[in-house]
This record gives sequence, C-alpha cells and structure tokens, in this order.
Amino acid sequence: MKDPKAPIGVFDSGVGGLTVLKALRHALPREDFLYFGDTARVPYGGKPLPMVRRFAWEIAGFLLRQGVKALVVACNTASSAALPDLAEDLSVPVFGVLEPAAEVARGYGKVGLIGTQATVESGAYGRYVPLAWAKACPLFVPLVEEGLWDDPVALLVARHYLEEAPKDLEALILGCTHYPFLKGTLEKVLPGVKLIDSAEATARKVAEALRQAGLLNPEGQGKVVHYVTGDPESYKALAERLGERVETLYRVSLEEL
Repeated sequence: MKDPKAPIGVFDSGVGGLTVLKALRHALPREDFLYFGDTARVPYGGKPLPMVRRFAWEIAGFLLRQGVKALVVACNTASSAALPDLAEDLSVPVFGVLEPAAEVARGYGKVGLIGTQATVESGAYGRYVPLAWAKACPLFVPLVEEGLWDDPVALLVARHYLEEAPKDLEALILGCTHYPFLKGTLEKVLPGVKLIDSAEATARKVAEALRQAGLLNPEGQGKVVHYVTGDPESYKALAERLGERVETLYRVSLEEL
C-alpha cells in the first residue's frame, strides 16, 4: 500500500506541464507535488517517439526513487510515446493527458487537433475521438519556452498554422500542455471555437482515482518541489512569469536519470 502522505509526481518536457500542475493543485489543495521539467531536452515534439519514450522512463524512474505515490505524465508527446506501458509496468498509478482531453472533445461535433509533430503523427488522439482535422505546430513550444506567448510573432505563427482549419470546426484540442498559454492568441484566430486543454479534466481524473484508492493526503501542505535538467534560474524566471511561484528548485543532471 502506497503512503497517502507521499507526493504526486508530475513531469513535462519544460514549463508546459505547469498548466496541469495548476489544475491539480486546485483540485487537490492538500497534496504535495514533485514537478520535473526536462528543460535540457525540450522540446520533445520533433524527436523520435522511441527517444521520447526513453526520456519518459528515465524521469519516471527518478520520480519513483523520490517516493511518489502517483505519476502524472503532463506532456502529450510523452503520453503518446510511453503510455500505456508506464501504466502497466510501474508500481504506482499513472495518468496521461490524452484521454481526459478526448473525453471532453467527444461532446462536440467537428473536432480538430493541434499538437507537436510527434503527437500528431502518432495518431494517439485518434484512438479516443474522431478528428476532422489535425495540424502539427512545432513553433508553439519554443514560443512559450521563450516567453513569447502573447507576442505579435505568436499571432503571425498561429494564423499560419490555422489558416487551413475547417470553417465549421466546433472544438480544437490543444494537444500540448504548452498550448494553453497561447489561448488568447488562438481565440483571435479561431473565434467561437471551443479550445480544449487537458489540465482540468486530468486533475478531476487524478483526484477521483486517488480518492477511490484511499490515497488522498489527509495532512499535506500543498508544497511543490521543482526539478529541472536545464538552467534553474531561467526556468524559475519563466515559471514565475507564468504564475507559478517556485520556492524549492533543484537541478538534476542527465547522468542522474
């Protein structure tokens, strides 16, 4: 039996998973978290899926060694590459972000998807929801990682990527946890289209699963410890621009994974 007082592990290629972390903290205010951003190897989206799968296993192993009671793969590319193998083989509950977003999308008619090259080419979302249109948007992650989500260049890039979207599109899955930071820009390009991100749906799923398993923390403080593989100061500055207060931060070398 896992210790309910143990933290929940959350990981992403960079800062994108902070959207999921925020939703998790709102849904589970008494839980403690370990957040891992693989900032030395971001972005994942243009890398081969077997390579991303290896990264996911390395990070999962690291977080398990820190004693997490559950693992949230807060990255669409890593979810596409490594689930359901992680869920089948690890000793703790594992949650991805694909299925929760797809569940929301099934409530709409014509649904589109934007994501990284790896996520779109994997066809992973198509296993959960019929897609009318899908587009890889490889420049979106670097724009967010550089803090340019509301810059005019982001609007130009969004218009370029979305110009071929069907005129009668009802909903668009933001198939990358970085993309919610671009919501304001995307709404200008696709007014009236429902933008679906997986953060809140994933948080609800995790909260319910932990409750059913008797793993809710009765006395947690809502603490978050951050780990990064790249430059800690750059990560902290960007995370705080995105609204995440970073109090405890450690750098992990790739050799430690």
